[in-house]
Amino acid sequence: MDMFLVTIVLLLILFGITLYFVRHHYRKRVMKEFKRAQKSDQLKTLFLTNVSHSLRTPLNAINEYSKLIMDENDSQASAQVKEMSSNIQSYSQQMQDFIAKLLELSKFEGGMSPFTHIEVNLAELMASYRREALSMLKPDVLLRVNTDLSPHCKVTLDANGMHLLMMHLLSDAALHTKQGDITITYTAERKGLRVNITYGGQGQAEMISEDIYSFLQRDDALRLVKDNSVLGLSICKAIIDFLEGFLDMDMSDGRKTVVSFWFPCKMRDCYKPVDVL
Repeated sequence: MDMFLVTIVLLLILFGITLYFVRHHYRKRVMKEFKRAQKSDQLKTLFLTNVSHSLRTPLNAINEYSKLIMDENDSQASAQVKEMSSNIQSYSQQMQDFIAKLLELSKFEGGMSPFTHIEVNLAELMASYRREALSMLKPDVLLRVNTDLSPHCKVTLDANGMHLLMMHLLSDAALHTKQGDITITYTAERKGLRVNITYGGQGQAEMISEDIYSFLQRDDALRLVKDNSVLGLSICKAIIDFLEGFLDMDMSDGRKTVVSFWFPCKMRDCYKPVDVL
């Protein structure tokens, strides 16, 4: 009888401990989603509040150049008209890029999963990123891909999200690399995928931790979107945070920058031997 009572007490204690941890787990998840929703609302509010401020300069320029072109009656001024048209195109592209990147960022900051996971060949995927990034490189820059994984390795991930992530990071590497190599190294690590992108230029580590809400209030926010990839890095950080991974930029070497990211995913045939004929 005593043993029965002890068993009942132990079961009740175990039930209480389990209940505590379950409640704690879901409380953390609810708080995380609540904070994510707050960030999303904050981003949207800030964008709406500051969009006229950030876009005022290019919009004014477009309006002024358009008026000059409409008022132009001198047929000898074709060179000036071409220059004004070029400026209109440039400012329009700036606005387009700015808004497109903000829309990308809002997908991940909003807390709604934009991902559809499929299984793909990892070596083929990385090779496709390399081919696409070649057009971004300066003439004296080479892009290499290294791995210890089998060419048969399969990974389950969202191809669109991974493409966004890799292209933004490779674009940033290409922007800061004038000569030498850019190297993509990928491997399996802790039940997930680890990717390092190493290049000889100096990256912008502060941009990964940049407060995007403060950034959007800056007078030069639009120009910075054109001149560097601050919003691109913010998008990368948002994707990685959504996948519950990490993103880091290391410049401690002084001569190179290493951008690393990891996120959990299903991988198989990682070290399958290559067939030898």
